[in-house]
Amino acid sequence: MKDFKINEKGELEVFATPTSSHTDFDFYIGKWNIKNRKLKEKLNNCNEWIEFGSTDDTTHLLKGFANMNKFSATFDGKPFEGIAIRLFNPQTKLWSIYWADSNDVAFDPPMVGSFDGNIGKLYCKDTFNGQNIIVLFHWDKTDIDNPIWSQAFSVDNGITWEWNWYMYASRIK
Repeated sequence: MKDFKINEKGELEVFATPTSSHTDFDFYIGKWNIKNRKLKEKLNNCNEWIEFGSTDDTTHLLKGFANMNKFSATFDGKPFEGIAIRLFNPQTKLWSIYWADSNDVAFDPPMVGSFDGNIGKLYCKDTFNGQNIIVLFHWDKTDIDNPIWSQAFSVDNGITWEWNWYMYASRIK
């Protein structure tokens, strides 16, 4: 099943899977230690990765139709915080993820998508260094105690992708 397309107006259209549900992110409720692996430079043919630790703390909101997590890390010796607010629309069966962090203190364009079984894919159109891109968030919850999130950018409307960030989460018990 095709999960997105660029329509004739150049707009991104995202399609829900038949199994998309407001419980798709229930696996992520709780506290997490995260090993991050992030490209040093995005969209610059870089092969150098930066690794660092972080934590996430995620709670339910809106009777289970939303959740929020707080991401905490240290970059270059400075504390960093981010929040993700995830909302499920029961009419469209699509998730929207809104991200803000302590560097920009504003919400990024929402990521929109759904899960097909254990794999979630969410997309948005954005710009990076003045270049139009599509961003992909990929969630793999095959192991609910050790889920993997990854991010990719595409400069050619999703024909090719540069994977630039991986987060390997481990549930804090």
